[in-house]
Parts: sequence; C-alpha cells; structure tokens
Amino acid sequence: MQYESPIIRRPSSRIYVGDVPIGDGAPIAVQSMTNTRTTDVEATVAQIKALQNVGADIVRVSVPTMDAAEAFKLIKKQVSIPLVADIHFDYRIALKVAEYGVDCLRINPGNIGSEERIRSVVDCARDKNIPIRIGVNGGSLEKEIQVKYGEPTPAALVESAMRHVDILDRLNFDQFKVSVKASDVFLAVESYRLLAKEIIQPLHLGITEAGGARAGAVKSSVGLGMLLAEGIGDTLRISLAADPVEEIKVGFDILKSLRIRSRGINFIACPSCARQEFDVINTVNALEERLEDIITPMDVSIIGCVVNGPGEAEVSHMGIAGGNKKSAFYEDGQRQKVRFDNDDLVNQLETRIRAKASMLDENNRIDVKSVEE
Repeated sequence: MQYESPIIRRPSSRIYVGDVPIGDGAPIAVQSMTNTRTTDVEATVAQIKALQNVGADIVRVSVPTMDAAEAFKLIKKQVSIPLVADIHFDYRIALKVAEYGVDCLRINPGNIGSEERIRSVVDCARDKNIPIRIGVNGGSLEKEIQVKYGEPTPAALVESAMRHVDILDRLNFDQFKVSVKASDVFLAVESYRLLAKEIIQPLHLGITEAGGARAGAVKSSVGLGMLLAEGIGDTLRISLAADPVEEIKVGFDILKSLRIRSRGINFIACPSCARQEFDVINTVNALEERLEDIITPMDVSIIGCVVNGPGEAEVSHMGIAGGNKKSAFYEDGQRQKVRFDNDDLVNQLETRIRAKASMLDENNRIDVKSVEE
C-alpha cells in the first residue's frame, strides 16, 4: 500500500548458511547472538527458540572452549534454525563444531595459527559445505595495523579484512562473507563502503557495541540505514546491551522502514496531540504487544483525529481516524460503514487485523498455488 523501495542492491555472490541464502539478491537475513553460557544447554536452547519465534533467520553462538563445543553438539540437535559458531584463535574448536553440524564458522583465518592449521579448517569447511564469516572489529585490530594507522580508520579495518580474504583466496575458498564493524557510525559506514568495492562476497552489517536498547537501536538504525539505502548489506545484526530478542525486532523494523523486507505489522501512528479523540499511545502499545505473533506484512494506521487520519488510512491495509466517541474505520483504503467505539478500539481492531492477516495469507497461498500449477 506504500511506496516500493527504490534501493538497488549491491551485486554479490551467493552463499548458504544452512538453508538460508545470503547475497545475490536474497532477502537480507536478520540474525542475533545468544548471551547465555553456551555450556548451559537448556538456557541457550530456550534463547535460540525465543529468537526464532520473533523471526530470526540465523543465530550465532559463542564457542570459546572444548566444553562449549560439546554443549554446542547438544544444542544443535534441539533447534532447527541455522547456527553460526563464534570461534577465536583455536582451530581445533572449529574442526569440532564442524563435525557437530555447524552451519557457519565465524573465524578469522589469520588468527588461528600456522598455514597447516588454517588449511585444515578451510579444507574441512569445503568438505562439509560450511561457509566462513570473516569478522573484523575496530576494537581488536592486529597490533601491526594499530601501529601503522595509529587508530582505527576505514583503511585499517579494510586492510585487516583483506588479509583474511587473501588467505581464503590463496586456498581457493570463496564461500565466505565479511563484516567490518565499529562502534563509531561513520567509521563503520565508510569501512563497509570501501570493502564493498574490493570484494564480491556478501557483507554482514553491524554497528558493534552500539549501546543499550534505545541508544543502540538509534545508532544502528542510522548506520545500517545509510548502508542499506545505498544497497550495501546482505545480512545484519543489531548489537544491543539488551535482550537479544530486541535485536531481531529492531533489525526487522529497519528493513521494514526502508521497504526492503516486511515481516509483521507496520504500525503508522501519530505522536498524539490535543486533537486526539482516543488514547493513541496506549492503543498502539497494546496492539503491538497483542499482535507480535502475526508475521503477515500489513500496514495499519492509528491516527487520533481526522486531520491526517483519512489520508494515512487510504494508503494502509487498515486504518483508524479518530472521531468523537467513535472512530472511522478504513480497509484497503475505503471507509467502512462501521465505526468503532473509542473505549473498545483495541479489541475491535485486533479482531479485524487478525481476520485481515488470515485473508491475506490465504490469498497468498492461492496465488502461489496458481503459479506452481
């Protein structure tokens, strides 16, 4: 019902993390990372499933020890979502989780020791069809690069990334994606812009250590929004000092706002003012909470008065324009005869929205079936 996104994606090669396609025009994947102790299998499985329930495409799990690798084996058996193992320095852990069915290795080839060790990991990844993510972070650059540049710069991050890329190129391994994260928005953005010109592999976006739920969401939205609007990025993670579930929600909200990928309801709501005829803020908050389970893309406008209400409703799947005691209800841009009691808006809207979502889902299934036939 709204304008389509004018964004043209950066061309890239295609890899697969489990059954999730990455790059080459595939939907931008949204992922998060568990913050439980990996050795606490029950807690980690519960968090992975919670992330999957809110739409995560991929989940990363830190595997710092062999004990954690053994726990990963148990975790992998209890979940269906693709898992990335986050590994630093110890190539033996990478080999072990590969044996246990990991879907992607987050490991920087240049940090795991000798050429023999690097080759053993790369050969294993090739044999088992496991992609690798090279992850460069502005806070942990190699000492010689720190000395050369004095401080993290876009050129420093890209040089670090290309060192690892060159290793994989030398070993004839092209199934990888790369990230060049930094906590500074402009540093991260410029690093990704430079890297996007150097390689054809998919790019994983993130503003690392972005902060708490509010500030981190804002910082990530600004940084990732700039890159995504330029067509840069094939997967993303929002790094928040908060419940990882919030990372997935913010990630989808960013993609939704740019019309890149829609999942669930896009609420269009006024900030409210003295003209409002009902409690807009509490209405929207209640609907968001009640309707989190709906994944059908829909635009729903909740406007407290008739100044902007009709206009927004006319370009939404459903909309409310506030009126005295009763509010006008719109569906597919058309005002309906029924008017909703302002004291019971949440219940009435929830019923209508759920029915609309079911209808859209059914129509989509029919369309897909027709195409297949």
